Amino acid sequence: MCGFAGMIQKGLTNDTAISILEKMSDTMIHRGPDDSGVWADVKAGVGLCFRRLSIIDLSMEGHQPMVSKNGRFVIAYNGEIYNSAEIRNDLEKEGHPIKWRGHSDTEVILEAISILGLENAITKFVGMFAFALWDNQEKTLHLVRDRLGIKPLYYGVSGNTFLFGSELGALKAHPNFHGEIDRDVLSLYLKRNAVPSPYSIYKGISKLPPGSIVSIKDFGTGPMGEFTPRQYWSPKDTAEAGYKNPFSKNDDEAVDALDKILSDAVKIRMIADVPLGVFLSGGVDSSTITALMQANSPRPVKTFTIGFEEAAYNEAKDAKAVAKHLGTDHTELYLTPKDALDVIPNLPTIYDEPFSDSSQIPTYLVSKLAREKVTVCLSGDGGDELFGGYNRHLWAPKVWRKIGWAPKGVRNQIAKLLEKPSPSSWDSFFNTINPTIPSKLKQRNVGDKVQKLAKVLGAKDPYDLYSKLVSHWDDSTPIVLDSGELPSITTNKNLWADIDDFSLMIMYLDMVSYLPDDILVKVDKASMGVSLEARVPILDHRVVEFALSLPLSLKIRNGQGKWLLSQLLYKY
Repeated sequence: MCGFAGMIQKGLTNDTAISILEKMSDTMIHRGPDDSGVWADVKAGVGLCFRRLSIIDLSMEGHQPMVSKNGRFVIAYNGEIYNSAEIRNDLEKEGHPIKWRGHSDTEVILEAISILGLENAITKFVGMFAFALWDNQEKTLHLVRDRLGIKPLYYGVSGNTFLFGSELGALKAHPNFHGEIDRDVLSLYLKRNAVPSPYSIYKGISKLPPGSIVSIKDFGTGPMGEFTPRQYWSPKDTAEAGYKNPFSKNDDEAVDALDKILSDAVKIRMIADVPLGVFLSGGVDSSTITALMQANSPRPVKTFTIGFEEAAYNEAKDAKAVAKHLGTDHTELYLTPKDALDVIPNLPTIYDEPFSDSSQIPTYLVSKLAREKVTVCLSGDGGDELFGGYNRHLWAPKVWRKIGWAPKGVRNQIAKLLEKPSPSSWDSFFNTINPTIPSKLKQRNVGDKVQKLAKVLGAKDPYDLYSKLVSHWDDSTPIVLDSGELPSITTNKNLWADIDDFSLMIMYLDMVSYLPDDILVKVDKASMGVSLEARVPILDHRVVEFALSLPLSLKIRNGQGKWLLSQLLYKY
C-alpha cells in the first residue's frame, strides 16, 4: 500500500524534472512514510515518483520506481497482489529462469508483464492495485486500476503536461496544474455525497474507472484530446453471465462454496511481514471476516472497534460480544463529540476532493486506533452490495409494489404529511411505543427512514425510486448555478446490466457506483491518512464473481438481507 504520481512533459532538464517529482511525492508521505523514490527519462519526457509503506519484503529490494530485468518496463505501483508467490512459481514452472532480487509483489508484476504481456498478466492478479507502467520500447505509458476500484488513480491534462497519481494533491503540486472547479461535477457531488467516476472535482482531470487501462503514446507531438480507457474486466458482463447461469445447488452447498472461496480470500490477505488486525463493527460482514481470520490464525487476532454513547449509532457492544466469543485481542474506543470535531479541520487534507459520507470521521478514527498496534487491517466492506445488505435492497421492491398502483398526486400528498414531523419527532414517537413493537419490526433511526419514504413516494417507476433513494437532492431542482447534467452510471442505462430482478439490479448499481465512488474512497483515504493498509477480502474478484451468480433467494430470504453470508457466520 503506497502512493505514486508522475507526468509526461517534454523540454525539462533532469534536475527540474526530479525536483518537480520530489514535490509531488512529498504530498503523499502519509501513504508511504517508509521510503521514497523518483525516476525520470527527460528525453522521453516521462517521470515517476513513489512513496512506500513497507508490507511485504521490507528490504530495499522492494524500492520503487522499479525497472524490469530486461530494462523495458518501469513501474510505480500501489496495492497488493496476494497471489504473487503463486504467479512467481508458475512463471518458473513454465520455463522462465528468473534471478529474483527479492520477494516483493512489485517485482513479480514487472516480470509477469515482461513475459506474458500487460493484459494477460493482469488477468492473473488477485488483489488490489493501481499502477503506472512505462514501456520504454513502445514509448507508451499505461495506467491500470483493479477490477473493483479499491485503489484510486487520477489522470488528465493541465497546460502542456499529462499528470497522474494516487491523489489529487500530488497532481496539484505540479507547477502547471490549473485546478479549475468543474461546476457540472459539483452538482453531481451534491446529489451523490461523493464525486462519481470517471469525474474529479477539477476540469480536465478524471478518475480511471475500475477494471480499466488507459494508454498514452506520443503525448505532446500532436493535439491534446481525450484518452479513452478500455476495460479488461467488465462488471456488466460478469453480472449478466451470473444472472443467466445462476448457482443452482442447495443451501448447504452454497454455504460450503462461499466458505471455501471467502476463507481463501481472507487467508491470502493475512500474508504480511508486519502486524495485522481487523476492523470489527459487530455486523455480519466484519464478524464473518473476523471469524475466518481467527480460524486461520494460531494466536488471537487483533480487532478494533469504535463506539458511541448514542445508542442508535453504537455497535460496540455487539462487536465486544463477537470478539469475546471468537477470543480475539480486542481494542475499543468510545468517541466523544470533541473527538469527531477535532478531525474536521483535517478532512480537506485526508479527502482531497469534496466528500460528505458522514462515516468518514469514525472510519478515520478507527484507522488511527488500529495504526497504534498494526500496519495492516482487514475490513468487511462489500458485503452489503454483493449480498443484499442495504435497506433499499429489501424494502424498495416492496414499497413500489404497494405504492406503484396509486396516482402520483395521491402519493405526493401522503409524502407531504410524512415530511411535516421532523426526523427527531418521528424518533421520539417510536421510542415511546417501542415496547409494543414486535422485535422483527424494530428499526434504528426511524425518523430518517420515514423521511426517505416520503422522498420516494413521488417516483414514476422503480428505477426512479432507486435514483431518489441514492440522491441527496431532488433531481428536478437546480443545484449549482451555470451547471449542466452529467451522465453517470446510475443515470446512463447503457451501462446497466441486463437483469430483470429489481433487487438484484439495484445491488449491481450499488456495486458499480456507490461502492467505488463512496465506500472505497472512504476506506482508502481514511486508512492511508494514518499510513494503514486496509484489505477487503469480500471484494476479491473471485468472491464477487461467485456472489453475482447467486439467485436472490440466497441473498434475501424471509425479510433478511445477507442471508447466505449470515449462514456462513453461524458456522463459526
